[in-house]
Amino acid sequence: MCLAVPGKILDVKVSNIGTVGRVQFGGIVRQVRLDFVPEALAGDYVMVHVGFAISRVDAQEAQRTFELLEQMGALTEELSPE
Repeated sequence: MCLAVPGKILDVKVSNIGTVGRVQFGGIVRQVRLDFVPEALAGDYVMVHVGFAISRVDAQEAQRTFELLEQMGALTEELSPE
């Protein structure tokens, strides 16, 4: 199953090939492409699908979504180490 998972942007790096951020999902940090949300900054929350941030969300919505996904057991597959 493919899900968009909320995460918090820790930092943003812009290069000639695009924008990448380190995004924290609970205790896990992943590199995420931020090209679809150019307005996103460190400290913002984004919904991430297959390594791409697809939208910004507020902190309360991110937390609520994360908790629901956790309760469903859906985060085990999505956030398992690569």
